[in-house]
Amino acid sequence: MSEHFGTLSDGTAVHRWTLERAGTRVRILSYGGIVQSVEVPDRDGHPADVVLGFADLDGYLTHPEPYLGALVGRYANRIAQARFRLDGLTYALEPNNAPNSLHGGARGFDKRVWEVEPVEHGLRLSRVSAHGEEGFPGRLEVSATYTLDGSGALRFVYEAVTDAPTTVNLTNHSYFNLGGPDSGGAGGHELRLAAARYTPVDADLIPTGELAPVADTRFDFRASRKVDSGYDHNFVLDKGVTDAPAEVAELHDPASGRVLTVATTEPGLQLYTADHLGEPFAPGQGVALETQHFPDSPNRPEFPSTVLRPGEVYRSETVYGFSTR
Repeated sequence: MSEHFGTLSDGTAVHRWTLERAGTRVRILSYGGIVQSVEVPDRDGHPADVVLGFADLDGYLTHPEPYLGALVGRYANRIAQARFRLDGLTYALEPNNAPNSLHGGARGFDKRVWEVEPVEHGLRLSRVSAHGEEGFPGRLEVSATYTLDGSGALRFVYEAVTDAPTTVNLTNHSYFNLGGPDSGGAGGHELRLAAARYTPVDADLIPTGELAPVADTRFDFRASRKVDSGYDHNFVLDKGVTDAPAEVAELHDPASGRVLTVATTEPGLQLYTADHLGEPFAPGQGVALETQHFPDSPNRPEFPSTVLRPGEVYRSETVYGFSTR
């Protein structure tokens, strides 16, 4: 089911789609592929919205920087100095997080209107990213399929093909607060991550190249514990890159009983505790668990590759499951 959600300044209409299955209700926008809301029940059966979102289109246009619920690309996370080399050529990107490029540039995938078509139990969003868009090479045909499975889990499948060598790294940027919109911050949530290593960063949040052990540090979430503030870091998932999604994380809100599980094909997960959220939200009001390849991979040949070449198909899959205990 779709409805008119607003109109951009150039006259382009934005629509909102509602998916509902097995106790989960999700609202998705054609603008930015945004997941506006995810409603799931608590242990007593009372539903609440467990992701941060704005009530209207103007909220997203006025406050773009948090990337609330957005589909981010062409490259999720940061690329150092807003440039990279590929096959002997240097590509200059938009330094929208100076001096670096963040989440695809000043007008990345999160600020584009996507074509939307219904599929069984979901939607397929698609667009063509032109050669040179935000500095990235290659004409990229990209799709993102959002579905609800029989358990009410929200599944994302990203696919892309290119006509020239390029780099691709897509994710969803939802902020989860499993207590619901009236519960305050997410600081009481408990997190478990299947990651024995993480990528330390410099002052600009660019990885140093080290894959450091989490043992005896504040980055050790191998056993579930409360999430405090101060995280905007990539975790190296123990499973690496996989053909099928494997469970890598669990977020639990003891107050409501809601549990979020994350399964993915990706080798990394960015934990962001939203310390810089501004009005109308508050710092720490949500937790982002962004499945991804590592930040700055185009400049780090030792990291898993994000290069996509003609004749290849980029494919990434992530599943957010919901339950209670």
